[in-house]
Amino acid sequence: MSKAVVTVVGKDKPGIIAGVSKTLAEHNINILDVSQTIMGDIFTMSMLVSLEELEGQFNALQDDLNTLGESLGVTIHTQREEIFDAMSKV
Repeated sequence: MSKAVVTVVGKDKPGIIAGVSKTLAEHNINILDVSQTIMGDIFTMSMLVSLEELEGQFNALQDDLNTLGESLGVTIHTQREEIFDAMSKV
């Protein structure tokens, strides 16, 4: 199964989870696991998502999430699981 890790970090505000979830749904992406916490006023979230039914190109998904992040004032990183795994082994 092709998967990706989506991380979100920024100042907490309403709509972050809704915006990310909506954008993933628009690309037909299923959320497999999610962890989120608020440290002081900083929001952090990590998601493991399935790319099995991804509609369109992975780069288009990254672009859409980056644009969303800019509008919400958060940073969103999206990496394929195999790249994330390789980076964590270094």
